[in-house]
Amino acid sequence: MTIIDAEGLIMGRLASTVAKKLLAGEKVEIVNAEKAVISGSKYTTMREYDETLRRGKPEFGPYFPKRPDRILKRTVRGMLPYKRARGRAAMANLKVYVGIPVELENKECIKIEEANMDRLSSNKYLKLGDLSKKLGAKF
Repeated sequence: MTIIDAEGLIMGRLASTVAKKLLAGEKVEIVNAEKAVISGSKYTTMREYDETLRRGKPEFGPYFPKRPDRILKRTVRGMLPYKRARGRAAMANLKVYVGIPVELENKECIKIEEANMDRLSSNKYLKLGDLSKKLGAKF
């Protein structure tokens, strides 16, 4: 089982790395999902997520999550063949948490260097927790 600390990691790069590990059969748990980073302009990112959230009708969907752990899980799901048995099995091996749960406090977390936010050339980024709060999440 791999425990990944998402603090200061770029969400898309993190999701692609996690998707590869899941398809290889590993169990992955991600902690501190609210501290992951989305690169790009804050205004543009907020506008795009708000449009995605408001699409459709509340009765019929499509449904898009507001909480940071569920947004991150949905991002990983988009990189998996989740409609097939292999993708469903991979998604069953993924757990995402806001903060660090009690049972994982004393275990060692790894950082993914290729997803580190030090790669960003500018300071244009938005934390996933801030995005969730602006979308109306209560976590």
